[in-house]
Amino acid sequence: MRWGSSNTEFVRPVHWAVLLYGDKVIYTDILGLTTGSTTQGHRFHAPQKITLGKPEDYSDTLHQQGKVIADVEQRKDIIRSAAQHAATAVNGIAHIEEDLLEEIAALNEWPVPITGTFDPRFLALPAEVLITTMQTNQKYFPVKNADGSLLAYFITFSNIESTHPESIQQGNERVITPRLTDAEFFWNQDRKSSLADRVASLGTVVFQEKLGTVAEKTERVSKLAEFIAAQLNADVTLAKRAALLAKADLMTNMVGEFGNLQGIMGRYYALADNEPAEVAWAIEEHYFPKQSGSPTASSQIGQIIAIAEKIDTLTGIFSAGLIPTGDKDPYALRRAALGVLRTIIENQLVLKIPELCDFSLSLYTHSFSLADTKTAVINFIFDRLKGYCLDQGYTADEFEAVSAVHPAEPLDFMQRLQAVQAFRQRPEAESLAAANKRIRNILKKSEAPITDNLAGLPEAVEQQLLAAAQLAASDIAPLLAKHDYQATLDRLSHLKNDVDAFFDQVMVMTDDLDLRAKRLGLLSLLSELFLTCADIAKLQS
Repeated sequence: MRWGSSNTEFVRPVHWAVLLYGDKVIYTDILGLTTGSTTQGHRFHAPQKITLGKPEDYSDTLHQQGKVIADVEQRKDIIRSAAQHAATAVNGIAHIEEDLLEEIAALNEWPVPITGTFDPRFLALPAEVLITTMQTNQKYFPVKNADGSLLAYFITFSNIESTHPESIQQGNERVITPRLTDAEFFWNQDRKSSLADRVASLGTVVFQEKLGTVAEKTERVSKLAEFIAAQLNADVTLAKRAALLAKADLMTNMVGEFGNLQGIMGRYYALADNEPAEVAWAIEEHYFPKQSGSPTASSQIGQIIAIAEKIDTLTGIFSAGLIPTGDKDPYALRRAALGVLRTIIENQLVLKIPELCDFSLSLYTHSFSLADTKTAVINFIFDRLKGYCLDQGYTADEFEAVSAVHPAEPLDFMQRLQAVQAFRQRPEAESLAAANKRIRNILKKSEAPITDNLAGLPEAVEQQLLAAAQLAASDIAPLLAKHDYQATLDRLSHLKNDVDAFFDQVMVMTDDLDLRAKRLGLLSLLSELFLTCADIAKLQS
């Protein structure tokens, strides 16, 4: 919003401006106004002009003389406390969400609580419907019982200490009734058709021009869910049913009015249709996690549908060439990728990202480069994994050490990462990391042939290292089979003294080409041993 002939912008109309430096008034022009030392308080409670002596008096003077709480955090505290006090008076607990608290604090300079009620018949509706109606439409705080169920009360806030608060209460009660009546109508109308009956109408909703309708997406997700369920030895029938119904609530009146209830209403409608509880909860949970830090799906079927839906979106949008760039991500692919990773890792699911991408991409019929799209999607997902790992407290070099061996399973990746983090705390870690880096450099720079026939090494220290390496290889095989990477690295750390002795006493690049090939072969064996877990050469000292 611009004011006067200036290009200066300000969000609200400006009626006065105060500019002080200590106890001195600074006179200048701002937005067509001349600054001074006078402000004004509440429009109705204290409309008179108020003179400020110095900046630090601002909040207290406005409070005492102007009936205005200038500090927004103080207003939030007052609103929170007053709401809970008002709810306690009706034997309830105020349901306070931070976003609404912020909004109410911004709408009120002098917040005064008003308790209202509504017809208890509306409590038969799903609680989320009532809460959304009260919070979104009316800016009310709902009131709950100690057991979490809703009571037929709400708390609203007035910006004035009215001499007739009952009039404000009655006005708000009159306003909420038609809102709840509409919601009741939507519920009753929606119940006339089952979710299954609505699936066909998803064919009228376009998901993406190249990727078809939501009905076509539903068919793909159903097949991918079946594939994932088989991988996890889960109930394939339940997974297919949940995938079929997952988007059906998009065609209901309630979700059409309250878009934030998608999935939630699907659960309620599925239960009302006597669908299995696992299917109903999966319909809601397939949107999980909804944002960073929020929980992943808690049910196995919910986890399967959540992964299938997000993988389908990722592969589909990438195959259509709509790869996110910069801060533009209209299909929320970054959130989808992180959701896949979190669901797999935090629920300890054994799934390979390349296999999921392969199967998902096989379901598309439009023209695209299969190999390029698969590579792009996998790289995109594992880029999100790096951010996730850094947020979990792992370091960049620990991540790179594991990434170098390209684990296909996110859960396996995390198990390796935990092992690498623990390994670097060992006293042998720095020396072995340096030795592995040296081995890697020697092998990389050498153009000489390498042999795996290591019989006949002449020096005692290299014979000892060979024996130790072969024994270690035998010892770690069962550990690797159990994905016990920490025990694997612990066992390999015992090679430190033999590795140090080898480099102290043996010339690898000897003029004897046959011997050089054997020593390079020994170094290659050592390198392969450590790479069974991670590339510890990438660990920084």
